Amino acid sequence: MNSVKIAPSLLAADFGNLQRDVEMVNNSGAHWHHIDVMDGVFVPNISYGMPVVQAIAKHATKPLDVHLMIVDPDRYISTFAELGADILTVHYEACPHLHRTLQKIKSEGMKAGVAINPHTPVSVLSSIIQDVDLVCLMSVNPGYGGQKFIPHTFEKLRELKAMIVKAESGTLIEIDGGVGTGNAAELVEAGADVLVAGSSVFRAEDPVQAIAALNGLVKA
Repeated sequence: MNSVKIAPSLLAADFGNLQRDVEMVNNSGAHWHHIDVMDGVFVPNISYGMPVVQAIAKHATKPLDVHLMIVDPDRYISTFAELGADILTVHYEACPHLHRTLQKIKSEGMKAGVAINPHTPVSVLSSIIQDVDLVCLMSVNPGYGGQKFIPHTFEKLRELKAMIVKAESGTLIEIDGGVGTGNAAELVEAGADVLVAGSSVFRAEDPVQAIAALNGLVKA
């Protein structure tokens, strides 16, 4: 997992043609399917739940990167493992017993991720960074697609990368929100390992080419 991963966010897909869009990702140069699950409580929007994730899993041939933007995610860890999630990311802000939650995710055979909101400092992860497979830095306020990238993310990204290097951890850094060809290369240079791209892929005239363009930038 040394190369940069592109993870198109299916939140921006055409839900009326979801199988088509999942298969587009399968056949593109993307690496993961990013799946945002929102409950309307932790974030001010509802996206989709288990039946839709199950439908995506039925057609996906690449890893499912499931991002839970929900309260009390512990209730559903086993469920998402059964649905086929390869990576399960929970929010730091939603987990009062985060270490226990990470242990549970790993015990179900999934990679364990932690997401932090734009206002949350990366320093809160210092005690558990070696137990985390992936940190998702929210570069927009979670809950809606199509938002503008928050520039302060670069500072947080560099700080997090330094923390990971110091801890000699293999933790990957994922950037989620407002990612596109205008900032992809700079994000990777600052330490990003995974780029979640929603609107910049699915609203493009040619989504496969949009993914190829991102790959070209991060491999340059």
